[in-house]
Amino acid sequence: MRRNLLLSLIQKRFLQTSSSSFTVQFLVNSCGLPLQSALSVSKKFQIDENNLHKPQSVIQFLKSNDFKDTHIAKTIEKWPAVLHSRTEDTLKPKFDFFIKNGFAGHLLPQLIVSNPDVLRRHLGSHIKPFFEFLKPFYASNEEVVEAIMRAPWLLSIPLNGDMQLNTDFLIKEGVSIDRIAKLMQWQPRVMGQKHDKMVYAVAATKKLGVQPGDSMFVRVLAVLVIVSESTWRKRIEVMKSMGWSEGEVLCAFKRFPPLLTCSEEKIRGAMDFFFNTMELGRQSLITYPYFIGFSIDKRVRPRYNVMKVLESRKLIEGDWNIATPLTISEKKFLLNYVTKYADKAPDLLQIYGGTDKSKRTHSL
Repeated sequence: MRRNLLLSLIQKRFLQTSSSSFTVQFLVNSCGLPLQSALSVSKKFQIDENNLHKPQSVIQFLKSNDFKDTHIAKTIEKWPAVLHSRTEDTLKPKFDFFIKNGFAGHLLPQLIVSNPDVLRRHLGSHIKPFFEFLKPFYASNEEVVEAIMRAPWLLSIPLNGDMQLNTDFLIKEGVSIDRIAKLMQWQPRVMGQKHDKMVYAVAATKKLGVQPGDSMFVRVLAVLVIVSESTWRKRIEVMKSMGWSEGEVLCAFKRFPPLLTCSEEKIRGAMDFFFNTMELGRQSLITYPYFIGFSIDKRVRPRYNVMKVLESRKLIEGDWNIATPLTISEKKFLLNYVTKYADKAPDLLQIYGGTDKSKRTHSL
């Protein structure tokens, strides 16, 4: 009896090993997964070598819908069970719906790779109602597609849960439909946060003196929803340690909400450059807090260096406001402050950034 049990265990182990081995081979050879990924997937997912109709039909179906080998591999890595899907009954109706609603060409593979979980969602009870829910907030189908592509995971959120509660709550609080639409388009994941977090963030935003009817309300709200209270309190303390009052920090925050999403390192580095190198006063940063969000090495320092050269060579005279050269587009800065003075200051391009910038000027 013990011998029979031992033989049974050995046979079972052999069959599992054989199945895993075939699964790995199939994932590598037919699906394009790297060996390590295939080994990892095979630990929780098996393919029957005697029943390959579904896996092969799924791969063929994906290829027929503009999925490249990399798309297929990434989709299977994230959700291997897609290989057990029925193409005609399950996948095709969903793909047809997405294509009809604007996810044509490369957009459909990008959507599925970003969130394969959407293929598990029921078309009639989840996907279609979700699209209907979004449509009133946007002027066109293209804007709906754009919002979903920014946060594909939204399609996995139960519609009758937090998203619906948050939407109804914001409307009740007096936030206009068009501002909710902008919030969904600009930061769609905010709407999928837990409802109690939304309630807290609305109260905190109003406590700062920003009301639902104000244009900055949804931007301040978004930060307070995403960033924990302990985190943004730490950011305030960092700025206070550098001489700011809490009132000044909050004033700057209300003008530029992403301020409190910056890391401590980012804040300290920016402050050091603006105060010690550029010798700006704190009031300048309170007035233009978005300066802190700019990259010091890629934007602020190169542009400041150009302006100082122009000033030292008397190519620009009188008082000039640093806000203009820092905020205009790359194209405008190159035209207005670099190429404009190329004859009198041929080294400006090199000072600004060398060959990389030169390539940009040639493409303008």
